Amino acid sequence: MFGKETSVDWSIIGDRKELDIRGAHLRPYCYPIAIDLLSRGLVTAEGIVTHSFVFADWDEAIKLADSLDSIKVLMRSA
Repeated sequence: MFGKETSVDWSIIGDRKELDIRGAHLRPYCYPIAIDLLSRGLVTAEGIVTHSFVFADWDEAIKLADSLDSIKVLMRSA
């Protein structure tokens, strides 16, 4: 994944700043599986998706996603 060995001092993030970190790493072929699990309700994005917009409001969605006022911005067809 990375060109060289990497490390992170998690104590700075978790202990000193008391932040909760949620993340995921999906390889290209994992997206269809993730979409299927979400569509069947077997997993949820609750707590991660903070805002939801229809595609027509893409400009507002992009501006919000670029700010510090969101975690994950979802754009949907309807």
